[in-house]
Amino acid sequence: MSIPKNIYKYLFYFILFIVVTVLLITANTLSISYKEALNVFVNNSLLSLITNSSIAIFGQNDFALRFPFIFFYFLTVVLIYYASENFFKYEKDRLISTAIFMVLPGLLSAALLVNSAIVVTFFTLLYVYYYKNSGKHSYPLLVLFLFIDNSFAIFFLALFFYSLSNKENKLLIVSLVLFGLSMSIYGFDTGGKPKGFFIDTFGIYASIFSPLLFIYFFYTIYRVGIKGERTLVWYISTTSLVFSLIFSMRQKVYIEDFAPFVVIFLPYMVRSFLHTLRVRLPQFRKRYNNIAIITIFILVLNVVLTIYSKPLYLLIDKPQKHFAYKYDFIKDISNSLKEYSINNVNSEDRQLLLRLKFYGIKRGSDYYITTRPIKNFFKKITIKYNGKEIYTLYVEKLKI
Repeated sequence: MSIPKNIYKYLFYFILFIVVTVLLITANTLSISYKEALNVFVNNSLLSLITNSSIAIFGQNDFALRFPFIFFYFLTVVLIYYASENFFKYEKDRLISTAIFMVLPGLLSAALLVNSAIVVTFFTLLYVYYYKNSGKHSYPLLVLFLFIDNSFAIFFLALFFYSLSNKENKLLIVSLVLFGLSMSIYGFDTGGKPKGFFIDTFGIYASIFSPLLFIYFFYTIYRVGIKGERTLVWYISTTSLVFSLIFSMRQKVYIEDFAPFVVIFLPYMVRSFLHTLRVRLPQFRKRYNNIAIITIFILVLNVVLTIYSKPLYLLIDKPQKHFAYKYDFIKDISNSLKEYSINNVNSEDRQLLLRLKFYGIKRGSDYYITTRPIKNFFKKITIKYNGKEIYTLYVEKLKI
């Protein structure tokens, strides 16, 4: 009995609705980080424009801070779903691929945090979708990309290699010019002492996908390249992956500059795995089924820890080592300060002051706050999780 295509479409939107709802709820559990506070109060960039526009509409709160990126996440998932139309033999494969894509730990993190990764992923997929449906390159989009983010330099480089291979002279010239302009506008960081970060970068990619998924992803990139099925998406993902690993041999790379171009290759990986599974007789599929089950289990575990990470504090000696530490507790601290009618403070920690500013605690001269123990403190604010002390702040009264 065949299932109508519309059923899969309804299932897709239902799953997407559930995930977006979870993201919106999670957004209110996070506190603003220092880098995010810089984007709100100091920087003058696209991220600043996006976040401050949202804050102007919804007010200065965590929902307003993170909503634009959850919205871009929604658009990105919808785009990859429609971009993969007719890509899979079965409609259920398309749903499986999109479902895995929408719960990739790296994509969920990009949807919750103030960074350009989810924006870049959306516009990259928009370009791919346009090219797939029209068979033409959108040069106005390419020019727009130049002003969106510096990471599009690697995208222009990928288009250069693609055009060189496919003898598309116009695209070759445009992509080369845009790459040069991107380098001249944003530059390329080569500072610092040479130091290898290859293993670190590989590990970050593994956390973005989940470990087993990334291993098979890496294999699929290689296999497709060897077989000669080098599509536009393959060039984009491979160029980004290869150059990020090459650069990491000398210096630490900002993975958010490369990951958006890598994750869009995921449908190819899913199609490859399902094809490998189905060409075998049922009695020889057990090993592949077990691999799939283990991979999905690890992926789900990573997703749960991405969304609900606070229990990890109980397993870590130093709370500062928790991957979400810089997004936790500042809102709790501001609420505790307000309970004592403390609305203006000073501190040697400028980062802390800027983060507290988002929650209405202004810089002033009535109180002094520090995380270092002091003798004559006015109040001691302690943030705990299940009885474990995570963050301690000492408050000294300056004016009597």
